[in-house]
Amino acid sequence: MSKKRVVIKVGTNVMTNKDNRIVGPILNELVRQIAELYENDIEPILVSSGSAIAGKEVLGDCSAEDPSTRRQIFSAVGQPRMMRHYYSLFHDHGMRCAQVLATKRDFAPGRHRENMITCYEGLMSEGVVPIANEDDAVSLKMSMFSDNDELASLVAELVQADALILLTDTDGLYTGHPDDDDSEKLTQVRHNQNVEKYVQKNEKGEGEGRGGMKSKLKIAKETARKDIPTFIANGKRKNVIVELLEGKDVGTRFYA
Repeated sequence: MSKKRVVIKVGTNVMTNKDNRIVGPILNELVRQIAELYENDIEPILVSSGSAIAGKEVLGDCSAEDPSTRRQIFSAVGQPRMMRHYYSLFHDHGMRCAQVLATKRDFAPGRHRENMITCYEGLMSEGVVPIANEDDAVSLKMSMFSDNDELASLVAELVQADALILLTDTDGLYTGHPDDDDSEKLTQVRHNQNVEKYVQKNEKGEGEGRGGMKSKLKIAKETARKDIPTFIANGKRKNVIVELLEGKDVGTRFYA
């Protein structure tokens, strides 16, 4: 019997505090859960944001005026810093991880896609956890992923995952603003159900990530349509990944 595969996407807003600084204990809890999945014969693939914020922490600012160039610089500086965090945390749990950077063309049918599949399958066969991110330093603006939610969905389809988990800083999709008393969390959503009216607008600063709830909703529906159950849940909640896969009532589940 083949092992189950789960793609877990963690956004910048999960791993940072209100001052936009990366919080070590949150990353540690994320890796602890991934290690638990691995011990239970589930193959985890992590899609991680955070490189731009990590780079901004190092540089403070940069002289480039073009927003795309600034993002390339911050991400290129921050990427090895993020991997140093992950390498250390996975090592503490007796595990190994590897970085897989991709551009959108790598998912187009043909040799690039086949090469990606070979890479992921090879890593997982060796018990190595792939950590995916967009190759921001070389991605062309016209062919960038809309955000890492889109990348996570493409990876889930690529590796034929059994589930996709999109971790954010809210408990799921609500019928209004999550802080409103009369707002209710939706437990399950069909891929063709009209819930877009519930999504609130959000404004993000530089380096804070590109994916809001509107993006997550779109990606969750598209992925669920491909028969990959998709969850939106609070990545700051302890043990949330394990509880989701145990079928507990956390987050919002999207299904075909």
